[in-house]
Amino acid sequence: MPKMKTKSGVKKRFKLTATGKVIANQSGKRHGMRKRSKAQIRNQRGTTILNESDAGIVRKFIPYGLN
Repeated sequence: MPKMKTKSGVKKRFKLTATGKVIANQSGKRHGMRKRSKAQIRNQRGTTILNESDAGIVRKFIPYGLN
């Protein structure tokens, strides 16, 4: 059997923790910052752990648990 391929877009955007949770960049920070509150901009810094239902979709495209 040949190796399974990892989706290139997924390996650039997501990372797995040691326990298998999926880390992603925060969404909603690209433009339109004037309409967002200061608290919202502050809370969107860094990364976040994806919801389990979304993480399952992402894990399908990372067959060997890319880290």
